[in-house]
Amino acid sequence: MKKIIAIIALVCCNTFIYAQSAKAVGYIDAMQKKYKAMSSFAASFSYATEGAAPMNGSISVKGTKFRLKTAGQEIFNNGKEVATYIKEINEVNVSAFDPAENDLNPAKIYSFDKKAYKINLAGEEGSTATVELVPNSKNSQMQKISIKINKADHAVKEWTIINKAGKKQNFKVLKIESKSLDDKFFTFDKKQYPGVEVNDLR
Repeated sequence: MKKIIAIIALVCCNTFIYAQSAKAVGYIDAMQKKYKAMSSFAASFSYATEGAAPMNGSISVKGTKFRLKTAGQEIFNNGKEVATYIKEINEVNVSAFDPAENDLNPAKIYSFDKKAYKINLAGEEGSTATVELVPNSKNSQMQKISIKINKADHAVKEWTIINKAGKKQNFKVLKIESKSLDDKFFTFDKKQYPGVEVNDLR
């Protein structure tokens, strides 16, 4: 009798876990669908690494293209190459774009490959669902990612990345809007940065 009860309990537990996982994937699907429906969009956010004061940044996204601005640097990705401009030294590093890179930065939080992660529902509180992503790859530099999603409109409210060493980096979305952006907006134009030193790393 005890064995039968144990089996029933195990089945119920597995069913619950599967249901929670399916629900979490549903939240991620709805979130990604929301942003993919926008041809391009712009967002502002605050970010902080554990133990440091928060700073502000902004990002513009169009498909795989993005332009990310944070304290002291600006990253231009036109889908073919990535240019990282460092304002303090007026220098830009140009490298080939690798779409397989798994770093879940603000540009990829809206379009990451779900197959690369185990997705679980960490909890629901009011209008917010918290979804946890654990990388499948043992070579990932991330330990876990926690994303807070608004259940009503499927918008990302914030996310926290925990690296292998256990250090946290938190991002909070301040504003996001659909915006029409030309492709050239995502390409670094050295004419706009007089005297810039260009390091071609391709």
